[in-house]
Amino acid sequence: MSAGGARALIDSFKDVFTVSAAWDVSLADPKALTGEVIDRLVEKAVFGSDDEQEAARWLIHEVARLKGLVPASIQPLYDAMGRGEAAGFTTPALNLRGLAYDSARAVVRTMKKLSAGPVVFELARSEMGYTFQKPAEYATVVIAAALREGLTGPLFIQGDHFKVSPKKYQAGGGSRDGELSALRALVVDAVAAGFYNIDIDSSTLVILERPSLAEQQRENFTEAAGLAALVRQQQPAGVVISIGAEIGEVGGKNSTPEEFRAFMDGFSAEFARLGGVRGPSKISVQTGTSHGGVPLADGSVAKVALDFGVLRSITDIARREYGMAGSVQHGASTLPAEAFGKFPEAGAAEVHLATEFQNILFDHPALPRELRAEMYAWCGVHCADERKAGMTDEQFNYKARKKAWGPFKAQLWGLPESVRAQMRATLEVKFEFLFRQLKVDGGAATVAKWVKPIEVRMPVPGSGKASPKSAAPVESGPSGAISED
Repeated sequence: MSAGGARALIDSFKDVFTVSAAWDVSLADPKALTGEVIDRLVEKAVFGSDDEQEAARWLIHEVARLKGLVPASIQPLYDAMGRGEAAGFTTPALNLRGLAYDSARAVVRTMKKLSAGPVVFELARSEMGYTFQKPAEYATVVIAAALREGLTGPLFIQGDHFKVSPKKYQAGGGSRDGELSALRALVVDAVAAGFYNIDIDSSTLVILERPSLAEQQRENFTEAAGLAALVRQQQPAGVVISIGAEIGEVGGKNSTPEEFRAFMDGFSAEFARLGGVRGPSKISVQTGTSHGGVPLADGSVAKVALDFGVLRSITDIARREYGMAGSVQHGASTLPAEAFGKFPEAGAAEVHLATEFQNILFDHPALPRELRAEMYAWCGVHCADERKAGMTDEQFNYKARKKAWGPFKAQLWGLPESVRAQMRATLEVKFEFLFRQLKVDGGAATVAKWVKPIEVRMPVPGSGKASPKSAAPVESGPSGAISED
């Protein structure tokens, strides 16, 4: 990367930002920091040249920091949940696959409207691939959206399902080494980008055919402990990254308290052997759901029987015996509306939501029919191997269309503002419903009480070195709630 190239991008915004020779940022004219300026800057952060991307991403992080908007770990709040000092809500963790900037703006607008918190913005390892959103881009887009809508305070960005491929792992040798190396590299990149919440998923390695629970979970807790130790090594000074683990692959056999104890006991021993401290803050379990739901022949989604008792029993053990926040539910966004209010009742610490937001965007009447047809046609060619015998077009499109987000990212980003505004408005209705059902409306004060984020400076463009500025806690506003500009 070229420092000169980065300077050229920064100079193009000189009427708004002043950047000294020492790379300290100030606002030349605070009134000039308009939504249109942020829109242009984040577009450069996504679609610009390499130098422009690096400079725009750095500038967004720095300006957000000046405004009191800081990536943070949810760990202190989850510690309070583990002690029984914070309760009664379930944290929504939102995967924003397509139109991420507009979707994140809709989330933030809803957060402000409801004084909501905690809310997590996340993306899975697999989603990073097919949506063409690497950690540095996704974090920047989320931060820019929050900056655009005037949010301040801690911002929780999470790596979801940092998953071990069982096929590559079980192949052994170089394939296994390559898979684990790729995951380690992803952890390093994610933490550097501001992902201070990381969910490790080695539950794919559980072998249920083994005679004892400890043996069934062995590879799971061994690899999870190794990756967790790496997370601890990478976390910035003063930040304790929230780590999640998983005991049952979503879509498989329902989890049990005995499996949870077997995993945690094995993990704790291995983590201690590696010199690790502060293990998982939460545990993902299987309760009867599947990612994205099961599409029927007409494209609708089959109903599932979700066992809330699993969430309750494992959360109780997690809090009482391990001091953790509790259980985590995946694959929930397409559940019936009446199900969401049950998650706080069952003590679920966190629920991960993705597919329904994708459905809203794909099926939105404002999305040009020609563009939707073009995306489906692309899936028909490039995802043909995913079409199972007997699948209807509706079933195939429902399952495959997520793969079109990346190839059509620029076209979607370039949709008219009038179209994207309609989509944001529909998403806001959904987010408001979810936040109220999950009892995080009015929760911004709870977040501010427990989470005092640490400023972490991004590397100066072109240098590859972090700024020497010392870290300091950031207050969220005089009222204790997330404040607005």
